Amino acid sequence: MTEADRQWLRQAIELSRRCPPSLTAYAVGAVLADAGGAVLATGYSRERDPSDHAEEVVLAKLGPGRRGLAHATLYSSLEPCRVRASRPRPCAELIIEAGLRRVVIAWLEPPVLAPGGGAALLREAGVTVAEVTELAAEARAVNAALLDRRP
Repeated sequence: MTEADRQWLRQAIELSRRCPPSLTAYAVGAVLADAGGAVLATGYSRERDPSDHAEEVVLAKLGPGRRGLAHATLYSSLEPCRVRASRPRPCAELIIEAGLRRVVIAWLEPPVLAPGGGAALLREAGVTVAEVTELAAEARAVNAALLDRRP
Protein backbone atom coordinates (compact mmCIF):
# COMPACT_ATOMS: atom_id res chain seq x y z
CA MET A 1 0.00 0.00 0.00
CA THR A 2 1.41 3.36 -1.00
CA GLU A 3 0.82 6.83 0.34
CA ALA A 4 -0.83 7.65 -3.01
CA ASP A 5 -3.31 4.81 -2.37
CA ARG A 6 -4.14 6.31 1.02
CA GLN A 7 -4.59 9.78 -0.49
CA TRP A 8 -6.95 8.53 -3.19
CA LEU A 9 -8.93 6.55 -0.63
CA ARG A 10 -9.18 9.63 1.60
CA GLN A 11 -10.58 11.51 -1.40
CA ALA A 12 -13.17 8.74 -1.86
CA ILE A 13 -14.16 9.08 1.79
CA GLU A 14 -14.51 12.85 1.32
CA LEU A 15 -16.78 12.24 -1.67
CA SER A 16 -18.95 9.98 0.49
CA ARG A 17 -19.78 13.03 2.63
CA ARG A 18 -21.63 14.51 -0.40
CA CYS A 19 -24.19 11.68 -0.47
CA PRO A 20 -27.76 12.69 0.17
CA PRO A 21 -28.71 11.27 3.59
CA SER A 22 -30.33 7.85 3.74
CA LEU A 23 -31.26 5.40 6.47
CA THR A 24 -31.57 2.60 3.92
CA ALA A 25 -28.34 2.92 1.90
CA TYR A 26 -24.66 3.50 2.58
CA ALA A 27 -22.89 6.75 1.82
CA VAL A 28 -19.98 5.71 -0.40
CA GLY A 29 -17.46 7.65 -2.45
CA ALA A 30 -15.27 6.34 -5.26
CA VAL A 31 -12.33 7.56 -7.32
CA LEU A 32 -10.89 5.91 -10.42
CA ALA A 33 -7.26 6.78 -11.10
CA ASP A 34 -5.05 5.61 -13.94
CA ALA A 35 -1.59 4.12 -13.46
CA GLY A 36 -0.03 7.57 -13.82
CA GLY A 37 -2.14 9.04 -11.04
CA ALA A 38 -4.63 10.96 -13.19
CA VAL A 39 -8.28 10.92 -12.08
CA LEU A 40 -10.46 9.29 -14.72
CA ALA A 41 -13.76 9.74 -12.84
CA THR A 42 -15.26 10.22 -9.38
CA GLY A 43 -18.65 9.42 -7.96
CA TYR A 44 -20.71 8.97 -4.84
CA SER A 45 -23.88 7.19 -3.79
CA ARG A 46 -27.13 8.81 -4.95
CA GLU A 47 -25.19 11.34 -7.03
CA ARG A 48 -27.59 11.25 -10.00
CA ASP A 49 -30.36 8.95 -8.85
CA PRO A 50 -31.59 7.66 -5.46
CA SER A 51 -30.47 4.12 -6.41
CA ASP A 52 -26.93 5.03 -7.56
CA HIS A 53 -23.95 3.31 -6.02
CA ALA A 54 -20.64 5.18 -6.13
CA GLU A 55 -18.78 2.61 -8.21
CA GLU A 56 -21.48 2.41 -10.87
CA VAL A 57 -21.52 6.23 -11.12
CA VAL A 58 -17.77 6.23 -11.77
CA LEU A 59 -18.06 3.58 -14.47
CA ALA A 60 -21.08 5.26 -16.07
CA LYS A 61 -19.15 8.53 -16.37
CA LEU A 62 -16.57 6.72 -18.49
CA GLY A 63 -19.21 5.58 -20.94
CA PRO A 64 -19.52 2.31 -22.86
CA GLY A 65 -16.28 2.73 -24.86
CA ARG A 66 -14.04 2.78 -21.82
CA ARG A 67 -10.58 1.30 -22.39
CA GLY A 68 -7.30 0.85 -20.60
CA LEU A 69 -8.79 0.14 -17.19
CA ALA A 70 -6.60 -2.91 -16.54
CA HIS A 71 -3.92 -0.57 -15.18
CA ALA A 72 -6.30 1.76 -13.34
CA THR A 73 -7.29 1.49 -9.67
CA LEU A 74 -10.74 2.01 -8.23
CA TYR A 75 -10.76 3.48 -4.72
CA SER A 76 -13.99 3.02 -2.78
CA SER A 77 -14.82 3.95 0.78
CA LEU A 78 -16.79 0.67 1.11
CA GLU A 79 -16.44 -2.79 -0.39
CA PRO A 80 -18.30 -2.92 -3.73
CA CYS A 81 -21.60 -4.76 -3.44
CA ARG A 82 -22.04 -8.40 -4.42
CA VAL A 83 -25.81 -8.40 -3.85
CA ARG A 84 -28.06 -5.66 -5.15
CA ALA A 85 -31.81 -5.12 -4.82
CA SER A 86 -32.18 -1.77 -6.61
CA ARG A 87 -30.50 -2.66 -9.92
CA PRO A 88 -30.00 -5.86 -11.92
CA ARG A 89 -26.20 -6.05 -11.52
CA PRO A 90 -24.07 -5.48 -8.41
CA CYS A 91 -21.04 -3.21 -8.49
CA ALA A 92 -18.54 -6.08 -8.16
CA GLU A 93 -19.82 -7.54 -11.45
CA LEU A 94 -19.66 -4.12 -13.15
CA ILE A 95 -16.05 -3.72 -12.02
CA ILE A 96 -15.09 -7.14 -13.38
CA GLU A 97 -16.86 -6.42 -16.68
CA ALA A 98 -15.03 -3.08 -16.98
CA GLY A 99 -11.68 -4.89 -16.85
CA LEU A 100 -10.40 -3.32 -13.67
CA ARG A 101 -7.67 -5.38 -12.02
CA ARG A 102 -7.18 -3.47 -8.74
CA VAL A 103 -9.59 -2.10 -6.12
CA VAL A 104 -8.66 -0.39 -2.84
CA ILE A 105 -11.30 -0.14 -0.10
CA ALA A 106 -11.51 1.32 3.41
CA TRP A 107 -13.80 -1.33 4.93
CA LEU A 108 -15.78 -4.46 4.21
CA GLU A 109 -19.55 -4.15 3.94
CA PRO A 110 -21.15 -5.13 7.25
CA PRO A 111 -24.19 -7.43 6.98
CA VAL A 112 -26.66 -4.63 7.72
CA LEU A 113 -28.40 -4.17 4.35
CA ALA A 114 -26.92 -7.09 2.38
CA PRO A 115 -24.52 -9.95 3.08
CA GLY A 116 -21.44 -8.30 1.56
CA GLY A 117 -18.92 -10.45 -0.27
CA GLY A 118 -18.02 -8.14 -3.14
CA ALA A 119 -14.31 -8.32 -2.34
CA ALA A 120 -14.41 -12.13 -2.46
CA LEU A 121 -16.17 -12.07 -5.85
CA LEU A 122 -13.59 -9.63 -7.19
CA ARG A 123 -10.72 -11.80 -5.94
CA GLU A 124 -12.31 -14.90 -7.48
CA ALA A 125 -12.22 -13.03 -10.81
CA GLY A 126 -8.52 -12.21 -10.40
CA VAL A 127 -8.94 -8.62 -9.22
CA THR A 128 -6.52 -7.50 -6.51
CA VAL A 129 -8.46 -6.07 -3.55
CA ALA A 130 -6.59 -4.15 -0.86
CA GLU A 131 -8.26 -3.06 2.37
CA VAL A 132 -6.80 -0.01 4.13
CA THR A 133 -8.03 -0.76 7.63
CA GLU A 134 -6.56 2.39 9.17
CA LEU A 135 -9.14 4.42 7.21
CA ALA A 136 -12.11 2.17 8.03
CA ALA A 137 -13.23 4.17 11.08
CA GLU A 138 -13.38 7.36 9.02
CA ALA A 139 -15.48 5.68 6.32
CA ARG A 140 -17.77 4.10 8.94
CA ALA A 141 -18.25 7.48 10.66
CA VAL A 142 -19.86 8.86 7.50
CA ASN A 143 -22.43 6.06 7.84
CA ALA A 144 -22.98 6.40 11.60
CA ALA A 145 -26.71 7.19 11.33
CA LEU A 146 -27.33 4.05 9.28
CA LEU A 147 -25.14 1.85 11.46
CA ASP A 148 -26.57 3.19 14.72
CA ARG A 149 -30.11 2.17 13.75
CA ARG A 150 -29.19 -1.53 13.44
CA PRO A 151 -31.31 -3.83 15.62
